[in-house]
Amino acid sequence: MSQNCSKCGLPLEICACKAIGKETTQQIKVFCTKKRFNKLVTIVEGLGEDAKETAKQLKHKLACGGSSKDGVVILQGAHKQKTVEYLQQLGYPREIIKVI
Repeated sequence: MSQNCSKCGLPLEICACKAIGKETTQQIKVFCTKKRFNKLVTIVEGLGEDAKETAKQLKHKLACGGSSKDGVVILQGAHKQKTVEYLQQLGYPREIIKVI
């Protein structure tokens, strides 16, 4: 017997809650800034509750370290353009991604 989604009640095989959630997410901001010792970091804001899983996938794809806390992902290094490309591959529409 298949499991049901806790949000919509549909079987997990046909549940579209995550895809719909990514499309209705608020504006996502991607920018670079300098932190301690003039090291560059890439910051992704606006992911909400998906930040932890998205951070894990971005760190794997970009081969860098980083962390996530309170809906903000911090990646070590300057990865603005590649981060935008990988966010699109993860299902986030380009219209909601803003590069600063």
